[in-house]
Amino acid sequence: MKNSQKYEIEELIPQRRPFVMVDSLVECGEKVSMSVFEIKRDNLFCNKEGEFSEAGLVENIAQTCAARIGYMALEKGDKVRIGVIGAVNKMSIERKPVVGELLETKIEVEEEVFNLTLVNAEISCDNKVIATCKMKIALTDKS
Repeated sequence: MKNSQKYEIEELIPQRRPFVMVDSLVECGEKVSMSVFEIKRDNLFCNKEGEFSEAGLVENIAQTCAARIGYMALEKGDKVRIGVIGAVNKMSIERKPVVGELLETKIEVEEEVFNLTLVNAEISCDNKVIATCKMKIALTDKS
């Protein structure tokens, strides 16, 4: 595993604040990568009770994938390309996290073919898995 904290998160992903749902990519490898994200009160995906929505969880996973792909591109001297969610399958959410909690999101690459990446993802809080899914990310030619 490579330590990927030598880049700021906004160097790795095309999203910009307030739509950034990853604080940092803490591990990055060919097969397994991990990000962390602290949920703040002013987050776009938090309701008035402080719950982080299902859409926020999906976006957190997608941005973890984007950060991995961006890191690998920068390490090769390439530009960070824009990716889109191609599919989300087998999504399971045990509970929604709340303001102040730290999400640890782990993705494991199942397959990479051309511009498509298929991952298994899990989000944990306090060492307990709270959400899992399979996600397909398609890279565009845009950077």
